[in-house]
Amino acid sequence: MAKRPALLEFEDVVLVRGGHRVLDGLTFRIGLGENVAILGPNGSGKSSLLKLLTRELYPVANERPYRMRILGRESWDLFSLRAHLGIVSNDLQADFARECSGWEAVASGFFSSVGLWANHKVTRGMERKAWRVLERLEVAPLADRLMTAMSAGEARRMLIGRALIHDPDALVLDEPTTSLDLRAAREFRATIRKLVRGGTSLVLVTHALEEVIPEVTRVILLREGRVFKDGPKKSVLTEANLSALYRMPVRLDVEGGLFHVR
Repeated sequence: MAKRPALLEFEDVVLVRGGHRVLDGLTFRIGLGENVAILGPNGSGKSSLLKLLTRELYPVANERPYRMRILGRESWDLFSLRAHLGIVSNDLQADFARECSGWEAVASGFFSSVGLWANHKVTRGMERKAWRVLERLEVAPLADRLMTAMSAGEARRMLIGRALIHDPDALVLDEPTTSLDLRAAREFRATIRKLVRGGTSLVLVTHALEEVIPEVTRVILLREGRVFKDGPKKSVLTEANLSALYRMPVRLDVEGGLFHVR
């Protein structure tokens, strides 16, 4: 049996923005089916990493050859890539702050568009799939509500649905509970945990330790565009490692498999 390629494979990746190396020899490998959190403070390179995945930015050649592969391939067209990586970012949520219903937002995933347009032909099969996704996320009652009339948590669930429309190899979430209140953040984490337990693979990119759900088994710590620590969650998420990462004393509590800073 042929060996399955890695979901993401980065080796010596360098990215320069504004004359500054925001990624400086970034190297890691994430296998298919892994549930991984990429954690780091502001300025560690998380946003730049996401922009590489969405093809908004590209690495630069450096003194050593670099490798950046997604599912074993270095070259992708964006439309095909979105069927494999379901990326939900805060930038995407800002794009959907418009007169677009929840159902349209989910169905637009078939076309990699922001909402549905006159030239988009939604088939019966697409309709059925969109409704199944809405029901899976327990947001079908909000299908006709405009995205601009939803809470931040409701709108984010719709974008999760948009990302899941192709049954991607992994769901990639960027700071998923940003702007959510305590109750909405807890409900959103419960939704993500349910998806992961149902077989959806997760790559979580965040600065917030509280977003690292129990189902995440591996954590990659980023600092200054490089991997600072990488390994099993329990061995990486320690007070010593986090204090060094954030350059401040960190004390941890663990309750119900969730980590909290105290």
